[in-house]
Amino acid sequence: MVRALGLLLPRPPRLSSLSRTRSSPLLASLHHSTAASLAPAPAAARLVESPLGRRLGLRFVSVGTPGLGLRRRSVMTKAVAMGSLSEVGLTKTAAAVVPEVEVKAVEVEIGKWTGDLLVVGVFEGSAGKGEGGKFENAELAALDERVGGLLSDIATEEDFGGKPGQVTVHRIAGCGFKRVQLVGLGKVEKATATTKVWKTLGESLGAEAKKAQAGSAAVVVVDAGSLSEDVKHAAVTTITAGAVLGSFEDMRFKSEFKKPLLKSLELLGLGSGEKFDGLISQAVKQSTGVILAKQLVNAPPNVLIPSVMASEAEAIAAAHGDVMTCQILEKEECEKLGMGAYLGVSAASTNPPKFIHMRYSPAGAVTTKLAIVGKGLTFDSGGYNLKTGPGCMIELMKFDMGGAAAVLGCAKAIAAIKPEGVEVNFIVAACENMISGGGMRPGDILTASNGKTIEVNNTDAEGRLTLADALVYASNLKVDKIVDLATLTGACIIALGNEIGGMFTPSDELAEELVAASKKGGEKFWRMPMEDSYWEMMKSNIADMVNTGGRPGGSITASLFLKHFVDENIPWAHLDIAGPVWKDKMGGTGFAVATLVEWVVKHKTTS
Repeated sequence: MVRALGLLLPRPPRLSSLSRTRSSPLLASLHHSTAASLAPAPAAARLVESPLGRRLGLRFVSVGTPGLGLRRRSVMTKAVAMGSLSEVGLTKTAAAVVPEVEVKAVEVEIGKWTGDLLVVGVFEGSAGKGEGGKFENAELAALDERVGGLLSDIATEEDFGGKPGQVTVHRIAGCGFKRVQLVGLGKVEKATATTKVWKTLGESLGAEAKKAQAGSAAVVVVDAGSLSEDVKHAAVTTITAGAVLGSFEDMRFKSEFKKPLLKSLELLGLGSGEKFDGLISQAVKQSTGVILAKQLVNAPPNVLIPSVMASEAEAIAAAHGDVMTCQILEKEECEKLGMGAYLGVSAASTNPPKFIHMRYSPAGAVTTKLAIVGKGLTFDSGGYNLKTGPGCMIELMKFDMGGAAAVLGCAKAIAAIKPEGVEVNFIVAACENMISGGGMRPGDILTASNGKTIEVNNTDAEGRLTLADALVYASNLKVDKIVDLATLTGACIIALGNEIGGMFTPSDELAEELVAASKKGGEKFWRMPMEDSYWEMMKSNIADMVNTGGRPGGSITASLFLKHFVDENIPWAHLDIAGPVWKDKMGGTGFAVATLVEWVVKHKTTS
């Protein structure tokens, strides 16, 4: 049989003794409980275990108000038979332990709160002392009196003045709470809606609660009355998200672990009421999406193969069947659509590719249609251009689906938040980039689904090939805007480091939208140039283009490559998240989920 790698020319279907028999799909009836109403306060996360999640150790979080009546939905969905998946290493995945925290904004005096952990955010200047070494600030003085002057002594001994990054924790006896944590917030005039101090405060709270196994916690910001309403709103949102995420630890692959005990968090003195309840509710739902993205990125490649990622997408859709659908295109369906670039990358793997399309459809009229596309390489060996040598990071190439993880995390959050008036299409071309006698070779020419031909001069520049067909697919949906996310280039890490993602877009308006969303979500992106003259490096003598142009401007030429697969009439942005998607000693960060959620919610209509 003639091999049709890349769909360059029509060929009859090939048979290969090297290919694993594809596992038969089965129909599984799944019963998921969903909240009949998602009233905003108090927000809490409730876990729902799904058969589809057992392989990955995930349970799906339904976020709503405790005590509401729940209705049961029976959903028929297609799943891959779990017994037929790869069993490399015989790894057994434990169920995920996801924080279930009820968060409330309340008006309670700092001196009257009781519980396990009290976290006090202190601005520079608020910790000043008068005669006798006592705090001049009335709030701190009242708390200090309650603990017998211990706080003022601690502040003196440890030179705590509220500078950013200063944190001190002490156990307290006989005062109604067990521990007090002081966190420096810096100068009050620098405490804007986008400042990092709120995230730091929330994460410090979550980390200490996890360490101390605290079941209840509260956070108070001294002199919060001097903050504007917008800053208070941002503080409540970011502290909530930081606390939930800070108390999470991925322990599915450890033989022994402790479960987080934090069940309640009260935000004191920042405000209360319907507006604050709504902000907290969205923050909790967004955090569940970030946690899902972290879990997906952390999962080893012998566990998270393309079919498992597809099953997770189906399970999210099943859990939110009132607003979410999911379609999985198999290899044969992708061939009919002419996805030669995507199928060329997946050709060497015994695990078949899975093209995922989830659609969020709100109740009522749709005024805006969006598409979010994520790179979904569940493992990237580099192919015949094998990743070798120091710095190649082949042992970390499970995170090469960080873009796809952000897409699924965003989908989960948006399905729970339910913004009105905006349709969102979530797209992932999931596959592995491996090596075999039937795999893609340097020098091969692939034909993408828009007819463009690509000479492969580096099999390790594979992510852009999968995105090419995914972007054509998204463009054919006739959406209003497209954003893609990918751990695409090492060049972007060299340019921006591990904390900042690169943004490439010809659209100034879309760039402004994403910058605003990233600031609100507490993430950093930097807009990079798309220099058209660099395209000369991407031209091929025998095809329309090559897939990589060399080392100079590598992230720029990659974005120029992607541009050729997007309808020029649709505003589009490419986000290179290779740097911030992973942190050593921590693992997956869930980066970009918050930005995507904020971007989608900004497009909602208000009734």
